[in-house]
Amino acid sequence: MSYPDLEYSTESIRDTAADAIVLALPPLDTDPAPDLAEWPGLAQSLTAIGFTGAPGVLVRAYAPDATALPLAVVGTGTNPDAAKMRDSVGAAFRALVGFEKVALAFPLADEALWSAAAEGAALGGYRFDGYKKAAKKSRASLVTLHLASIPDETETARVLASADAVALVKDLVATPAEWLGPADFAEHATQSVAGLDVSVQVFDEAALKDGGFGGILGVGQGSDRPPRLVRLEYAPADAERHVALVGKGITFDTGGLSLKPASGMVGMKYDMCGAATALAVLRAVATVHAPVKVTAWLCIADNMPSGRATRPGDVLRIADGTTVEVLNTDAEGRLVLADGLVAASREHPDLIVDVATLTGAVTVALGTRHAGVMGDDTAVADYLKAAADVNELAWQLPLPEHMVDELDSPIADLQNAKIGDPAGGTMFAGLFLRHFVGRVSDQDDAARIPWVHVDIAGVGMNKGAGFGFTDKGATGASVRSLFHYVTGAAN
Repeated sequence: MSYPDLEYSTESIRDTAADAIVLALPPLDTDPAPDLAEWPGLAQSLTAIGFTGAPGVLVRAYAPDATALPLAVVGTGTNPDAAKMRDSVGAAFRALVGFEKVALAFPLADEALWSAAAEGAALGGYRFDGYKKAAKKSRASLVTLHLASIPDETETARVLASADAVALVKDLVATPAEWLGPADFAEHATQSVAGLDVSVQVFDEAALKDGGFGGILGVGQGSDRPPRLVRLEYAPADAERHVALVGKGITFDTGGLSLKPASGMVGMKYDMCGAATALAVLRAVATVHAPVKVTAWLCIADNMPSGRATRPGDVLRIADGTTVEVLNTDAEGRLVLADGLVAASREHPDLIVDVATLTGAVTVALGTRHAGVMGDDTAVADYLKAAADVNELAWQLPLPEHMVDELDSPIADLQNAKIGDPAGGTMFAGLFLRHFVGRVSDQDDAARIPWVHVDIAGVGMNKGAGFGFTDKGATGASVRSLFHYVTGAAN
């Protein structure tokens, strides 16, 4: 397991059998001062070491009159909300190592924040064992949250499903590309839903050719590892709506013949985290038996240069017959997603959401904490509400009609890039994808299926220092928002 198991107890945390205790506390210099009578000597100890109670700041305290166990205290800030509690507890479990079993409590905060605290512990306690010869001190494998009452099982299951989904994305993204080619990814997807009420269909290169999936085939044809399209379906009898998820799964992105510089290729194993996110969200939904049908389309290919690779100027035919002149082989994500969007649209779902590490331009526009979101205004507004509910940052970008003409190619229906013009690159990509979103029925004048595009290129990988529950490396960004959104919890 790559994140700690969670337990809940109504016993006093001072009677715990854990190896260490973590307390989440606010600042102590308030009027009136917080009541720590049940922890004799702790207030004096914290004051002596300059504990400020600032959110996420972890200190080790010595309070022998209260407990003989190792004691760590993390600040939550004054009057913490769910976001501060989740981040603060996550920061604590990210930093605390060397203890197998840890007890957690937040005696001075609203007990209704238990789910945020539990999720923070699971997210911050994530670990990827990796390939180091010498094992380092590990994070906790079991966290026991001490509360006045045991939470509802339905809610505890949602917390675990959410943390598990984020961990799945991180595990897949952290795996080196040499061990996670398209066929490997397809196999991982199949194994990850074993035992759940989920069906899986894998389209190999022959099936992709028969189905006319020219975008995925064109991107993957330069690699010795052929591409795959994976369709997963969770369809409970009581489903109230159908949501289709489409994920970009480029298992390694060299840029193809439009080759990236060496430094630009570092980390490009993460270019499949859109597909990993779609997979993880579907698994989470199935795990909690939510009454919503979810299909996930994983568009998986290696983007490699070779004598077989797509050349700049070549024309690919997408599954709906649209022809695309490929001016930049490094703008490959939109090509595989085009096929996925067409396939998803044929089933006329109530909503389509695609998620992808699509454009470097979104990082220029929004930085490394906000996901870029585009699509139908109503559907986007619902997604942004879901993201706000779980405290993930996201921002809507426009789809300007005046840019539609820029998609035109002199020899094909569309072109996949604007060579020499970096302006509005993220919006250009969004408009390109919109072209492949189908109609709610087979009628020519039917409305377009409600659609949301989430560009996680800036937020899917944290290249800087850790913050809150987020480590350096893969973040699992947008997983919790999509889980909340798809299950209708934000509506």
